[in-house]
Amino acid sequence: MAMNDFERGLERYIGRERLEKLQKIKIGIAGAGGLGSNCAFNLVRSGFRKLKIVDFDFVEPANLNRQFYFIDQLGMPKVVALRQNLLRINPDLELETLQVKIDAGNIMELFGDCDVIVEAFDNIAGKTLLAEKFYSSGKLVVCASGLAGWGSSDEIKIRKIHPKFFMVGDLVTEVGRDVPPISPRVNVTAAKQADIVLDYIMNHGP
Repeated sequence: MAMNDFERGLERYIGRERLEKLQKIKIGIAGAGGLGSNCAFNLVRSGFRKLKIVDFDFVEPANLNRQFYFIDQLGMPKVVALRQNLLRINPDLELETLQVKIDAGNIMELFGDCDVIVEAFDNIAGKTLLAEKFYSSGKLVVCASGLAGWGSSDEIKIRKIHPKFFMVGDLVTEVGRDVPPISPRVNVTAAKQADIVLDYIMNHGP
């Protein structure tokens, strides 16, 4: 397999066999906001190559405090901007980026071909929908709940609900007027989501 400079650098740390194993896995990310955009760059830097990212929204000023976007990308569809940013890490990614609103009518079709699904919604309804649809799917599913505010980042825990379903967060601190979404806790949660995926694939495979 031909490798670019990024992949050659990563191979020094994890070896070719592990890198090739990661590159076979297709990861679906439901949402490209604070969780999805940051989880995506952690997955890419870990060696994953195949990502499907779905989000209907646009980059706006209120996103820049915690999401993996830049001020010159304001007004762009998030999936377009995120695609640009991820390709700057690894130009040989196999990315599917869809500017689509996820709902009960399309969620199974959107993520049915993925080995792993990362839930990165910013609303309870979306989180509940994904959990209900994929809880018993046989796919590795990583969700999040409770990551707003600042401080107490040690309270952001990983909970294994069943062998292929994980929840990350403190399960309490939802975004509100007095507990806004701020970069450190959002990033801690997103990084833990990515680490669950990495650890599972390294140890178990698809």
